[in-house]
Amino acid sequence: MPQIEVRPYDVADRDELVGVVFEEAGEGAPSSEVWGHHASLAEVYLTPYLDLEPESVFVVTVDGRPAGYLAGCVDESSFPSEEDRTAAAIKKHRLFRMRGPRRFFVRAAVDTALLRLRRVPLAGELTDPRWPSHLHIDLMPAARGTGAAAGLMDLWFERLRAVGSPGCYLQTSAENTRAVAFFERVGFRRYGDNAVVPGMRYAGERMHQQTMVWDA
Repeated sequence: MPQIEVRPYDVADRDELVGVVFEEAGEGAPSSEVWGHHASLAEVYLTPYLDLEPESVFVVTVDGRPAGYLAGCVDESSFPSEEDRTAAAIKKHRLFRMRGPRRFFVRAAVDTALLRLRRVPLAGELTDPRWPSHLHIDLMPAARGTGAAAGLMDLWFERLRAVGSPGCYLQTSAENTRAVAFFERVGFRRYGDNAVVPGMRYAGERMHQQTMVWDA
């Protein structure tokens, strides 16, 4: 039986989390493609948390090797927005010079223009003082079904209670029904409409954002 451990992040985990776990953890999920450039995606969804708020990052190991993580932020008003992180990553990596990312961003821009004309709600970050904290969680296949995800959430909830956060939110894809069901089991509830995520496709269809909230 593999040895599973869930613990706080250590700086020694960084290279493996960024170079291996981040690339493999989301494979196969409905939202796994995005714009397909792992280094820039990590600079949006992982490394800012490692750099700016490492005390809100937790790691699962399988036989001593990192195999998943939860990266959180207890007060996003003091954290760079996803929009700003994305813009910085696009500029740094010159993503519009790459065929795959350029195709994604052009499609996202076309989606945004068309959907706004039709007054269709678009995905975006939640800004609400009831839920100032947020998180991202990803596990490699070896850590799934082991209870590690629930263990990561327990550590995160302990962190939020310790700092006095009133609650947190997360955003996943509505099409990822397995993830939505898991978050409901650990205490989250669905919130708001399932807005369209510009540029994202799954099985050829537009994807929708599922916002979920948890009250401390």
